[in-house]
Amino acid sequence: MAWWNGWLDGSRRRSRGAHSGTGGVQSQLEPLLDELEEARRDWKNAHRHFEHAVGKDQIDYAIFAIEAAEKRYEMLLRRAKAMSLQSGLAMRAQKRDEEAG
Repeated sequence: MAWWNGWLDGSRRRSRGAHSGTGGVQSQLEPLLDELEEARRDWKNAHRHFEHAVGKDQIDYAIFAIEAAEKRYEMLLRRAKAMSLQSGLAMRAQKRDEEAG
């Protein structure tokens, strides 16, 4: 549950960051990549927990944990892809402005 609290706190802080230019997106992309690594570790740990689960309750919990970890990882991947696209578009717009100016 600790990752959830950290995730909420971190997401709120990052979502308030600057979005102007490529610097804002790039500064948000780095912590997001760290969060992606953490989500992947959580997913692997959930699988390990499932492999060692004994009894119906532990198996049910492990399945729930795997599904939750997968959803979190997928959400973060979508966010990273969107931010990467924004970064590319911002860089392209900046290049056009420099060429026009």
